[in-house]
Amino acid sequence: QVQLVESGGGLVQAGESLTLSCAASGNIFRITLMGWYRQAPGKQRELVAAITDSGSTNYADSVKGRFTISIDNVKNTTYLQMNKLKPEDTAVYYCNCNAVQEHIGGRGLGNFWGQGTQVTVSS
Repeated sequence: QVQLVESGGGLVQAGESLTLSCAASGNIFRITLMGWYRQAPGKQRELVAAITDSGSTNYADSVKGRFTISIDNVKNTTYLQMNKLKPEDTAVYYCNCNAVQEHIGGRGLGNFWGQGTQVTVSS
């Protein structure tokens, strides 16, 4: 199993910044992808940003130019630097990863979620 622990959420005013962290631990041979999703009340969960182990990134249009995702492959940790936050960024942010695990019968790829961290941006 793989555990994802998020930190860094909180309450900020519009225009301010926050950095989220997500550390993965457990049965991990290699992480191939880490990402951040968010879910606002009454809305579907949506992709915010994702990064591969080689550093390729993907961002939602709504956060391009404001958010930056990075990965530390040694620490199995991803960071989301969020600048110029807006009230519409308010949501629970979830960390997600694809990890190759080693089992008795061989290796397999699994997908895992964190518990989520609340980000609230006041106007």
